[in-house]
Amino acid sequence: MDIFGIPLQAFLGQIMLGLVNGAFYAVLSLGLAIIFGLLRIVNFAHGAFFMVGAFTAFLIGRHLGIGYWPAMLLVPLVVGFLGVVFERLALRRIYSLDPLYGLLLTFGMVLVLEGGFRVAMGSSGHPFATPPELRGVWNLGFMILPIYRAFVILVAVVVCAGTWIVIEKTRMGAYLRAATERPELTQSFGINVPLLLTLTYGAGVALAGFAGVLAAPIQHVNPSMGSDLVIIVFAIVVIGGLGSVVGSAITGLGLGVIEGLTKVYYSEASTTVVFLIMALVLLLRPAGLFGREEA
Repeated sequence: MDIFGIPLQAFLGQIMLGLVNGAFYAVLSLGLAIIFGLLRIVNFAHGAFFMVGAFTAFLIGRHLGIGYWPAMLLVPLVVGFLGVVFERLALRRIYSLDPLYGLLLTFGMVLVLEGGFRVAMGSSGHPFATPPELRGVWNLGFMILPIYRAFVILVAVVVCAGTWIVIEKTRMGAYLRAATERPELTQSFGINVPLLLTLTYGAGVALAGFAGVLAAPIQHVNPSMGSDLVIIVFAIVVIGGLGSVVGSAITGLGLGVIEGLTKVYYSEASTTVVFLIMALVLLLRPAGLFGREEA
């Protein structure tokens, strides 16, 4: 059976590949949307923290013998702590300045992190073993489904849904929104607004570190792995709506599939289709698909 001239198994396989890429896009853009939506910082270092997460999982496995499953819990804490330190020492000083300063500062952080890992670990990629429990494939009859890739998609959906629930349905999420929209009023109720902003940035980059752990068994761990994704992730956040958690997650998954199908039918456009969609969305709806138009 063919679909528009493509065998069904190849068509579904490409959709699966697109969903895997979309899962990384969704988790990364989710953290980026949280940071921008609550802190109004254009966090260009997001891809670098993604790379740090992958390298941290790789290094603690090699030198400390810590396996994949503990790394999924430990690495986001380590990367989140690095984010907290960066926010405390640097970002906090520029909140009142033009957003361009945040972009330049976080871009500088990218150069420091990528340069440091390139010197310490080299430019070539390092393989990361898939956990034994997730190796192999499922033969569904109509397609071959790699177990680990199915796991990545499932985890990404759970993480995105859990993050949305925390921000939109819990008291902590209400405090965070209040702290960014009415900081003086929120502070007057005895809530530590600076601490909330610090934890927000730490949580946002922790999501990037978590995505790095998910990506490590699929991609070779290398210093430029975050730079290859961050521009696309920025485009996804713009398309979904700056600061929209739901928009970033849905758009990330959807554009991953669109990118995958584009590779099947017109591979030359696969690297530009996301940006073409972004241009179209900005023309028709400048606030993004899920963003709110400012009054």
